[in-house]
Amino acid sequence: MKIQKVVIIGTGGFGREALDVLEAINQVETQYDILGFVTEPGYHEPRELINEKPVLGYFDWLEHHKNEVRAICGVGAPAMRRRLIQQAEQLGVEFFSAVHPRTIQTRWVRMGAGSIITAGCILTNNITIGSHVHLNLDCTVGHDVVIEDFVTVSPGVHVSGNVRLEQGSFIGTGANLIEAITVGQWSVVGAGSVVVKDIPANTTAVGNPAKVIKTHKPGWHLE
Repeated sequence: MKIQKVVIIGTGGFGREALDVLEAINQVETQYDILGFVTEPGYHEPRELINEKPVLGYFDWLEHHKNEVRAICGVGAPAMRRRLIQQAEQLGVEFFSAVHPRTIQTRWVRMGAGSIITAGCILTNNITIGSHVHLNLDCTVGHDVVIEDFVTVSPGVHVSGNVRLEQGSFIGTGANLIEAITVGQWSVVGAGSVVVKDIPANTTAVGNPAKVIKTHKPGWHLE
């Protein structure tokens, strides 16, 4: 197997967890030469070390090395992740997905580019995962679930069968979603919520059962 040179976009907490996933994969079989991190000005400085990996630079570094590396985005917030990925794609950067070796999944899972599945997740069958999705620690995903692009599923979330998480939705830690519901695009489900009916697009819902407490104007995630 050819070892791929890769970089992580984002130097925050989930960026470090993305590094954990890649290092865990390499412990089973070396697949990646993890060069380090790429960020934006105002976060970390070039040559600074984060968990023994250097900050390589900003997006100008990525532009100059786009033909040498592939990338993955470790930014947890869906809107910011979308913006950074689009910026990188405009430069011609290619993305790859990473699945922690302690993930349990059947062969009936389809996944787009740039998604990250962390340790302890369980995915059953006929699941469709889009591009640049984050599944955090110890999530379960049931049969026939569709998770669209740029979705973040926080630690300890349980997603029942036939659920659809639309683009850019954010599911807070420990939430439970019963079967056959839809969470609309760019909506937020609060931590610990129990979702028993559809959540409209561009809203925030919390509680048990989850109720909409805020409605955002369409396109709010672009601001």
